[in-house]
Amino acid sequence: MNAILPNHMLEATRLTREGKLTEASALLQRLFRGEAPADTAATVRQDTAGQAAGRLPRVIDVDPETGEASGPAPAPTAAEPRTAATGRWPAAGLGTATMQMPEGLRGFLDQINQGGLAQGLGALAQGAMSRTAEPLPDGAQFVAGSFSSDAGTRGYKLYIPSTYRGEAVPLVVMLHGCTQSPDDFAAGTRMNALAEEHACLVVYPGQTQSANAQKCWNWFSPGDQRRDQGEPALIAGITRQIMRDHAVDPRRVYVAGLSAGGAAAAIMAQAYPDLYAAAGVHSGLACGAARDIPSAFAAMRQGAAAPQQPGRAGAAGRTRRIVPTIVFHADKDGTVHPRNGDQVIAQSGAAGGLRTEVQRGQVPDGHAYSRTIHADAAGQPVLEQWLVHGGGHAWSGGSAAGSYTDPRGPDASREMLRFFFEHPQSAQGW
Repeated sequence: MNAILPNHMLEATRLTREGKLTEASALLQRLFRGEAPADTAATVRQDTAGQAAGRLPRVIDVDPETGEASGPAPAPTAAEPRTAATGRWPAAGLGTATMQMPEGLRGFLDQINQGGLAQGLGALAQGAMSRTAEPLPDGAQFVAGSFSSDAGTRGYKLYIPSTYRGEAVPLVVMLHGCTQSPDDFAAGTRMNALAEEHACLVVYPGQTQSANAQKCWNWFSPGDQRRDQGEPALIAGITRQIMRDHAVDPRRVYVAGLSAGGAAAAIMAQAYPDLYAAAGVHSGLACGAARDIPSAFAAMRQGAAAPQQPGRAGAAGRTRRIVPTIVFHADKDGTVHPRNGDQVIAQSGAAGGLRTEVQRGQVPDGHAYSRTIHADAAGQPVLEQWLVHGGGHAWSGGSAAGSYTDPRGPDASREMLRFFFEHPQSAQGW
């Protein structure tokens, strides 16, 4: 049962997202009773044969608990039990029924109830089924494009607000998480609606399944962590293409992302401090947090042992500026350990000498949070770190129209834009 359970968890997730609640519920009930579906033996044979033939892809697989990139969870120990309340981290007071529930099923149910994403199977499916495109304001455009170079080709969606009149405006580059798409990410973050308010362009590069089976940005690959190489070259190329084809203020170009996209945003900030004025990292990892799949699993579970800074290739002889960075992470994130948010901040402020101030707040009928501001000697904020208390692996304050969102806030999209616009690039750039 345990050997093939993740495959059936993925199937239950797929059925749920497609709105096939009857089939998903029946599968979950069989798994809860410990019954193996009829195709179990065939599934095991297929998986074993694939491993023996060496056909495992160069990707981090999707975690059946979350749908996000992950690896096999370590077996729980007496000192580190698993709970429905806290995902992979321990808590006291485990009930007998919880401990006896099959591991994968308990994780799947954790995700259904995690972070307020949905209150049961029906709500999760309803959210997935409701992800339809909202009508555009009169005069606005959400257009598809693509960029090609020696590093490959990637498509993107560009939002041009109705308030755009051809004057130089800010540009925000948004990098989606695993299993997501530009349209899904736009719906979940509501960044297009904010672009209408602030008259800025928003571009959403799209990862391809040919590059990663789960459409994750390959943040854990050394070839995708350096300036002018791999995926950083493609993302920078998309950014520059938009800047060439539209009126963009070069001092106000920003990058942000979620999960694997957040890790990619951290890489872009390190690799291209001359291109991006500031960065936003939501539920992501520091640049160089992993160099291969095993170290990626380890970093996701507990933070990187020692994040490297490989993104400075091509910047020899220059003094790298601190790229202003805003980090959002939830303290109950069961996919990317919140320690990674600390490491993003530590890497971004590597020059040191920053003073910190901690503020605490509460979203009405939502999450409490801690906001740590890191200011320079002149008292100007350079880094911000938001820790969402009780939240999970989801875009804080996002819309249920997209995947991996937690509407109970605080509003990460609005706070990121506010932070970005407070940090235009200096004239010298570096």
